[in-house]
Amino acid sequence: MKLDFTKMHGLGNDFIVIDCRKRSIPRIARVVQKLSHRRFGIGFDQALILLPSKKADFRMDIYNADGGKVEMCGNGIRCLARYIWDRGLSEQDVLEIETLAGIIKPRRSGGQVKVDMGEPILAGERIPVRKKGEVVDHSLMVSGRRFRVTAVSMGNPHCVIFVDDVDTFPVQRFGPSIETDPFFPERVNVEFVEVVSERALKMRVWERGSGETLACGTGACATVVAATIKGLVKGQTTVRLRGGNLKIGWNKRDNHVSMTGPAEEVFQGTVELARFTH
Repeated sequence: MKLDFTKMHGLGNDFIVIDCRKRSIPRIARVVQKLSHRRFGIGFDQALILLPSKKADFRMDIYNADGGKVEMCGNGIRCLARYIWDRGLSEQDVLEIETLAGIIKPRRSGGQVKVDMGEPILAGERIPVRKKGEVVDHSLMVSGRRFRVTAVSMGNPHCVIFVDDVDTFPVQRFGPSIETDPFFPERVNVEFVEVVSERALKMRVWERGSGETLACGTGACATVVAATIKGLVKGQTTVRLRGGNLKIGWNKRDNHVSMTGPAEEVFQGTVELARFTH
């Protein structure tokens, strides 16, 4: 059995998109894990599965490179929206996409995609972390170093840490330890952030189940929310990631976070599914 896929990326955060509206993939978590390998498979951070929905226009299931299913991906939903529009699956300028984080609404914005990411979750028990109430500058000792962490959920859990120089910070050393710390019962995405100005942040991200990636849309949103709470930024903010820039705004009137950025198709391909099911 052959599997058609489309390789896409949002600022270097790369994906395969698979249309499963009329088919299913046996042992999908195992298949994704094998396909994600950058030397023995296709290579990607996450797999985006397009499905029918009874609640919205479409549904998106998301699998990390390790085969784990996750709630939401900001760069991924921009890519899925671009995939839908480019193939004429919908003519609507605003889509409704069902995810495990709720209904997310991407819209066309010139050559980019703007997404209403909904309301940030700040209550510790809902993020979740092992602390009630807002988690701002919480002291966390990990691998012999004490961090001040601010936790936010954008449908998936994030731990935001502000550092003096993000380019030289040892993300590969501390990212895995923070991701799996018992303080985060469902593991966590970790953002290491340098404040550039009141309108700009520089960020590196360690993604739960994927490692360091070039960009993370929900992470950029969580970072701007955390920086706003701490009084470090004001208004719409540019988040500079290793793969490029995202524009993030947190509208205090309706409490919704918006994200604007690119989504690009790289290539299309076909694999023999039987090779990846064992």
